[in-house]
Amino acid sequence: MGDLAKIFKAYDIRGVVPAELDAATAEAVGAAFVRVTGASAVVTAHDMRASSAPLAAAFARGATAQGADVVEAGLGSTDLLYYASGTLDLPGVMFTASHNPARYNGMKLCRGGARPIGRDTGLNDIRDLVAQGVPAHDGKPGTITRRDLLSGYADHLKTLVDLSGIRPLKVVVDAGNGMGGHTVPPTFAGLPIDLVPLYFELDGTFPNHEANPIEPENLRDLQAKVRETGADIGLAFDGDADRCFVVDERGEIVSPSTITALVAARELAKYPGASIVHNLITSRAVPEIIAEHGGTPVRTRVGHSFIKQTMAETGAVFGGEHSAHFYFRDFWFADSGMLAALHVLAALGEQSERTLSQLLGEYSRYSASGEINSEVADQAAAAEQVRRAFQDRPGVTIDELDGLTVGAADWWFNLRPSNTEPLLRLNAEAADERTMTAIRDEVLAIVRGK
Repeated sequence: MGDLAKIFKAYDIRGVVPAELDAATAEAVGAAFVRVTGASAVVTAHDMRASSAPLAAAFARGATAQGADVVEAGLGSTDLLYYASGTLDLPGVMFTASHNPARYNGMKLCRGGARPIGRDTGLNDIRDLVAQGVPAHDGKPGTITRRDLLSGYADHLKTLVDLSGIRPLKVVVDAGNGMGGHTVPPTFAGLPIDLVPLYFELDGTFPNHEANPIEPENLRDLQAKVRETGADIGLAFDGDADRCFVVDERGEIVSPSTITALVAARELAKYPGASIVHNLITSRAVPEIIAEHGGTPVRTRVGHSFIKQTMAETGAVFGGEHSAHFYFRDFWFADSGMLAALHVLAALGEQSERTLSQLLGEYSRYSASGEINSEVADQAAAAEQVRRAFQDRPGVTIDELDGLTVGAADWWFNLRPSNTEPLLRLNAEAADERTMTAIRDEVLAIVRGK
């Protein structure tokens, strides 16, 4: 068993297989998960990585040894697991390392109804129980059953977005050899969509590019195919297909903040006056547009367990993160890249002539850097250097809700440590490109010691 402190993160479990995360650890987590949640049954799903099915099987051994029944959904996306947890009202576990390289794997855990489990809501308790050794169960073991939930998942998503009257669309989808290749075909079935698939073959070695669409180089094939085919839109999913990035008809990458603003406006049309949650690195345009459409913007930390908790506390109908996680009250407050994609397709398909770039123009107002990662030996020391450089400047504000956020009238940036890698992540935004570039470059020079 590896170093538990290393693999138990803020809101999931993740590590290199088998050096940090192996079958014995997964089995122990299965037993501890049942003990901590008090579950009589749990549901599991897994992605296409070679280690995912064996880890899921090991988890099931641990869970059933504690007397819980296990419903195995088999291959699925993370939002399929949330659908399973919500529909069946069972605690659930998804085996995936999302966008991480092939040598990694992990677990995303939730209680019944897809309610999140994070560091402060049970994950530390599971870690501590694994470390102590889970007591043996005094009773009969549980059973394991298989259940195909894919068609139900696809049908359910299409009940949440009205796509009945959309015009025909040509859509390029880059699944990155991840789970989008499994979930897109049944979800798009029956819709007036001419699907152009890229890398739909499930392959956890990621032979074409990393399944991490937040990195622009991983979107180049999608951009080229959109231009080549004259498509209306391009969609890119990450490895476990819970995130969706969008490319417009010109092959230009659309900021996830722009998608957050678009979907927020659509949800506010359905639920007037509702609250919408956005994390602190989304564009300033997001809270502005929410307020302009009569909603209440609620700012929160980065990370799915934090945003889900805030949504539940405020009753928010929608939440968006700059990392392209999109959360819906109608989907058990859980995130679904596919559901966000359907909203964008519906919004575009409702337009008789306007292109996607024309449609999204009203939702994009500022110049943004995108997320820029810097590997640093001492994250805290580097962030403190940045703080000292900016804290005494006139008109500057500083807050530490999540990392270091520094702002002024016409610019802001956030610098925060990664929860899964030795990185500092920078997001900067300003009223114009020149100001954003200057702020971005100044911060990076300090962080990287140049």
